[in-house]
Amino acid sequence: MKSLAPIAVLLAAVLPLAGCNNEANGVRISTEKAAPPPVAINARSEPVFYNGKTYQLDLSPAAEGHFDMAVAGMTAKQEKDAVAVATSSLRYFACPDGKSGQLSSKPAYTAGAWKMRARCV
Repeated sequence: MKSLAPIAVLLAAVLPLAGCNNEANGVRISTEKAAPPPVAINARSEPVFYNGKTYQLDLSPAAEGHFDMAVAGMTAKQEKDAVAVATSSLRYFACPDGKSGQLSSKPAYTAGAWKMRARCV
């Protein structure tokens, strides 16, 4: 009887696995990375907290994947800050995973706001 003990242990371990099969059961395993869904965004206006102050960001889609952006609440000397707020906010609100915001036009200060056009790259 001692010689049958290892066989019984082996059968107890193998029999539950015998019920498994490779038939389609609704689960698909793939090694290919799925493409991110296209970004669909409507025009929006958001408060953005940057360097201890809150600024107003206006973001709206434009032609060919570009976005018209305006950052209000900054002075005419804060171009660098306005670009930082706009590009990081674009990445957060509109760009698919792994993409970042990049300007596609030079920022202009008009009517108390920095206005520019940007896109996801």
